Amino acid sequence: MTETEGVIKYQLHHKFSKLPSKINLSEINHYRSLVYDLALIGQNPNRYLGYGYGNISQRHENNQFIISGTQTGNKPYLSPADYCLVTDTHLPQNALYSTGECKPSSEALSHASVYTKNKSIQCVIHAHSPEIWHASQQLKLPYTSETISYGTPEMAEAIAQLIAESCYGVFTMMGHEDGVIAYGENFPDTFALLEKTLRDAGGIT
Repeated sequence: MTETEGVIKYQLHHKFSKLPSKINLSEINHYRSLVYDLALIGQNPNRYLGYGYGNISQRHENNQFIISGTQTGNKPYLSPADYCLVTDTHLPQNALYSTGECKPSSEALSHASVYTKNKSIQCVIHAHSPEIWHASQQLKLPYTSETISYGTPEMAEAIAQLIAESCYGVFTMMGHEDGVIAYGENFPDTFALLEKTLRDAGGIT
């Protein structure tokens, strides 16, 4: 299934303002740059109609989380203005509340589902990798159904069920072209697992 990348489908209630000064973006920004360097986040005129792809998030307090903004995939480095804080989510109603100088990624609802389902998870990386995506069965990765689109309550529910059934920190979304999500208790381990998965899929030589 091929969809237009970067389109926000959920009901967004966003307040434009600067992030709270107590929020430290150094770690998330560091790992976002590493993922960008692997082209798992980015923008390519020959992919997804030229839209930016991929995003990254980090738990803040309870189920709140920091996430990179919509259509920031083209930027090698992000500034504080390129992140926002998701303050509340209502998954059954497909609604999300946020604040920041930019709107949250179109995949924010999927991130919310991960954080809500497992309190130990501290970070989520939503990457785009044709290599991993096409090798899902070969690598025995968990995956969501090809009939489920990103940014929907159905996807959030499918992700929650998948995480409940699997302790593996990488899964693919068959209904979201090249969509891969890695999650874990810290960025070093989560990034290392994503990088290993890409290598196993032949995406790193």
